[in-house]
Parts: sequence; C-alpha cells; structure tokens
Amino acid sequence: MRLRIFVEPQQGATYEQQLTMARLAEELGFDAFFRSDHLVRIGDGDPGPGPTDSWATLAALARETDRIRLGTLLTSATFRRPGPLAVTVAQVDAMSGGRVELGLGAGWYDTEHAAYGIPFPPLGERFERLGEQLAIVTGLWATPPGGRFTFEGRHYTLRDCPALPRPVQQPHPPIIVGGWGARRTPALAARYASEYNVPFPLLADFGPQIARVRAACEEAGRDPSSMVMSAALVVACGETEADFTRRAGAIGREPGELREHGLAGTVTEVVDRLRGFGAAGADVVYLQVLDLDDLDHVRLLASAVMAEVS
Repeated sequence: MRLRIFVEPQQGATYEQQLTMARLAEELGFDAFFRSDHLVRIGDGDPGPGPTDSWATLAALARETDRIRLGTLLTSATFRRPGPLAVTVAQVDAMSGGRVELGLGAGWYDTEHAAYGIPFPPLGERFERLGEQLAIVTGLWATPPGGRFTFEGRHYTLRDCPALPRPVQQPHPPIIVGGWGARRTPALAARYASEYNVPFPLLADFGPQIARVRAACEEAGRDPSSMVMSAALVVACGETEADFTRRAGAIGREPGELREHGLAGTVTEVVDRLRGFGAAGADVVYLQVLDLDDLDHVRLLASAVMAEVS
C-alpha cells in the first residue's frame, strides 16, 4: 500500500506551510503530496490567510521538490476551462520532471462559487461538463506531434487546437476520478481514469463502491485490475491515547467520531484500520492531515505506520 499526504489549505494555510509539509513528506518517503482545490473554508472557523490556488501552488512545489508526486483531490471542473487546464497541467508536469497527477471532479461546494462569482450549474450539467472536460484533456494530450485537436460538445467546442504543450509523462499524467456515484462516476472513471478515489469512506462502504467501479470497467471492456483504487481518510494518530486525544482536539474532532470515520487512535489502531482497507482493495490511501503545523504527527506516521503497511 502506498501512503500519500493530503492537505486542505482552504481551511487556513499559507504557501510556506504547504512547502514545509511537501518537503517533509518527500524527506520521509511518502509517495505523494496532494492538496484540495477549494476557494473558501468549509465549515465554521477562522479562514486564516485565505485560499491558495491549487495549480499555482503545485507549480511552485514542482521546483522545490525532487521526487515526490504532486496532484489534486480534486480540481473542480467548474473552476477552469478544459483547454487551458490541459496546458497548465502539462506545464507543471514539465516543471516537475513528470511527477504530476490530475484529480478532476464535477465540483460540489456552491458557497465558494457564489463567493467568487463562478457559475454553479445543476448536478446533471456539472457531470456533463466533467465528461466533456475529461474527453478534451485526454484528447489534447493524445494528439500526435504536429496534429490538431477538434471537439464538438454540448458545453465546449475546440477547433484546430495545436494541443501544446505536451506533458512529460506519456501517454499522459495519471488522471484520478472519484466520488460516490453509482453509475456516472464509475463509468467516467472506467473510460478516462488511472485511479478511482473514494472520499472518506467507512470501511464497510469502501468495498461495495470499488466493486461498482470494477463492474464499470468490465462493462467498458477494460481490465479492472488496471484501475488503481484509493481512499482518502482523515488521520489523527498518537503514540499514546493522550497524544491522540490532543491531536483530535487540535482539529476540532471528537475522539470517538474520529475512530469511526477516519484513521484514528494509537499507532496500532491506525495500522489495523489501514490493513483493513488494504484487504478491501485499497492500493493507495491519502492521509488527510488537517494540522499543518504538527510536523511530529507526520514523522510518527512515517516511522511507525508507513513502515508497517508499505
């Protein structure tokens, strides 16, 4: 199992805090550093310094790190048009030497759309747009050198696009699709994605969701084993019960609730829960670290947890 660090900067984090965390994650041997793509704090509390743009941040991190993979869970299709998004991701892929992954979703947080004047279509239209964006981004990246890309869709039209720049990774950077959809999301993943991510599942619910994705792969004529299966889970781990309780309080969560819904408790408990997700089919787990100043927490996860499950 590969473990990745996943942060939520919209809850209040500067670029410098993200840089520190990404460098530490690389130093400690984590597989990747991922971040969310939101513009407004979710829930109550101090928004801190305000949002940082996901791809501006990843571009900078690409030049400040050497090995660790970088990406988003998930870039919102409502925030960007697909052609310029393909350009941005390809450029950051080059800046990183081929270490970028694109998580792309339909968007869901209407509050941030209202706050920044971004149109927020109904759910059905958002999924239509996501499907067209996936077709366009992958189509641009698959266009042969010297070729042109044209697309006629309901929401987007591209004519004679030169499909440049080309990403370093071939055939293209890995694409991640995720969510809880029963039909549309698994079908999109089966057609376009390298990885399917289940956000914050209970262990009992993880297996049934990835079974839907495997069924969608089979329906599309794709080998289900070619799809990486992942889960994103909040983490709060302590060497002792007191350490765990302190870390739960620091992120505003109750210890009992965290144990039910996340990777929480002592080292043994966290390792056992991760092994449970591995047995259920998880190839990758994103550790949602909400306190970016608690670097000792990440060191503990690397030394005591990652060593047991990798």
